Amino acid sequence: MPTRPEASDFLRHLADERQLSPNTITAYRRDLGQLEEFLGEYLGRDTWGWGDPDVDRLALRSFLGWSARRGLAKRSIARRLTSARMFFAFLHLEGRIPVNPGRAVRTPRLERRLPGHLTAADVAVVFEHAEHLAGENTLAGTRTLVILELLYGSGLRLSELHGLDRPAVDARTRQMRVLGKGSKERIVPITESALRAIDRYGGRRSEVASASEDALLVNVRGGRLSRRSIQAAVRSCLETAAGARGLSTHALRHSFATHLVEAGADLLAVKELLGHVSLSTTRIYTHTSKERLLRVYRGAHPRSE
Repeated sequence: MPTRPEASDFLRHLADERQLSPNTITAYRRDLGQLEEFLGEYLGRDTWGWGDPDVDRLALRSFLGWSARRGLAKRSIARRLTSARMFFAFLHLEGRIPVNPGRAVRTPRLERRLPGHLTAADVAVVFEHAEHLAGENTLAGTRTLVILELLYGSGLRLSELHGLDRPAVDARTRQMRVLGKGSKERIVPITESALRAIDRYGGRRSEVASASEDALLVNVRGGRLSRRSIQAAVRSCLETAAGARGLSTHALRHSFATHLVEAGADLLAVKELLGHVSLSTTRIYTHTSKERLLRVYRGAHPRSE
């Protein structure tokens, strides 16, 4: 963990002004701690400062090499560089260092790969299994169906689903209000099948939760269901029904976006539905439509062979 006061000021800035999530801030804290450790070894002294002339472009490039030798993946190394860049940009803007050494360091080239997702056929099998569980009319069974309907039907993040409250769901307009990354609120559509699942689950929920409990998803004691329990319910369904080991709740969000893009949905619309800040984040889902077009071409064009 970083020990210097400048790092603490930067992390406080991320939390208070940028309003980044606790998990994101933890990642920055870890990266800056590693940078401090490296610079102590690299400079061979404890008296260095962030504005030290030796804390330059070459030092940052050496930090990337040091991270690689420790077995870090390219994507993790790129994240560390992003953390360092943002930190030095903050210090430079605050007038604490004369120059920003991070501006001159290139990001390692990364392959953009489509995250793990399910095929439409797999999704159908998963929901058939979930409907069977809900048919048993238990709290866990009806709740699992709600979880799947909201993750796949509305493309929610795990954190958004975990924090979802009943008053945020408007059955009349078929929309709900969710709190995304950086405490940014957005309105997303909710499917008819999800509303039916919530209605069926409501009877079992009322048996364990008081009327004052706002959380949509509750445990057997009536409190808000934990993220770990949501993950466990999803993993169980994916493994049992589709044999999809290693996939998590995020796979359903990726499947939501992938299937929209494959069906011809506008990329800007998908961006808004997912709550992405940048369109470049959403563009990864265009890969799957290109692959589909290539399959169509190879199967249909007489000269494709």
